[in-house]
Amino acid sequence: MELRDIEIFLTLAKELHFGRTAEQLHVSAARVSQAIKKQERAIGAELFHRDSRKVRLTPAGIRLRDDLTPVYRDLQASMERARLAARGKTDVLRIGMLSSNAQDLRPIMDEFAARHPGCEPQFRTIDFGDPFGPLREGRVDVAILWLPVLEPDLTVGPVAYIDSVVLAMAATHRLAGRTSVSLEDLGDEVVMGGAKPAYWREALVPLRTPSGRLIRIGPIVSSNEEMLPILSTGEAVSPGHGHAMRYYTRPDIAYVPIHDAPPAQMALVWRTGAENEVTRAFTEAVRDLGPLSP
Repeated sequence: MELRDIEIFLTLAKELHFGRTAEQLHVSAARVSQAIKKQERAIGAELFHRDSRKVRLTPAGIRLRDDLTPVYRDLQASMERARLAARGKTDVLRIGMLSSNAQDLRPIMDEFAARHPGCEPQFRTIDFGDPFGPLREGRVDVAILWLPVLEPDLTVGPVAYIDSVVLAMAATHRLAGRTSVSLEDLGDEVVMGGAKPAYWREALVPLRTPSGRLIRIGPIVSSNEEMLPILSTGEAVSPGHGHAMRYYTRPDIAYVPIHDAPPAQMALVWRTGAENEVTRAFTEAVRDLGPLSP
């Protein structure tokens, strides 16, 4: 089985959707289907059951997924080590982030580089629809997530930075011209949802206003890229973090501070038991510098 075909199989095993798999891997849906059929012919059994409603793994597919996942991960790690060696590096730290504000972390990265010059930090985007999955699957070593994080298998480290909370909306929205808004104003709006789990989402997108009014949750999204067109059309609004005003500036979207929302604390999170020398060095750099702020 070729490496690309393994990647196609494992992605489809996760997504269970041919179109999303093709989009994620930047190939055609026909290429995905062709690769799976080729694998099924070689194995002599169906790997996926397809019908008009959904795609699901067969018992043979489940077994192949479980066997291939660690093998593929080891292959990726070997390739990464070779690339690092070619650049004179000996290790890598993969940092998961929900946003694109890596520049805000420059003081931390400079301090970490001074302490651990042989390590190359690499940023990876994670979605707020599955913020803990990349840690649990070993795709990132640490993640920077808003608090609270109350997962028994994850460790919460020091706060990396503190950000304000704003309300994002269409530039033509009735609230767009204000100097600030209140959490109470959310009771009159349709607000985007999608962040999981519920307790984590509610730290940013509450279910009720301070007076107890129910907040209407509208479109469900899992990334900033999905949010922007919905905001632009005025279909819904969304609380967000203050750095969006600098990193997601658009003429069709406005950001207004929510004056009674508590500041968001963004902390390091890693899988308990997966701590190593590199993650400890990064954690110490964050702790010694203290929380950054815009």
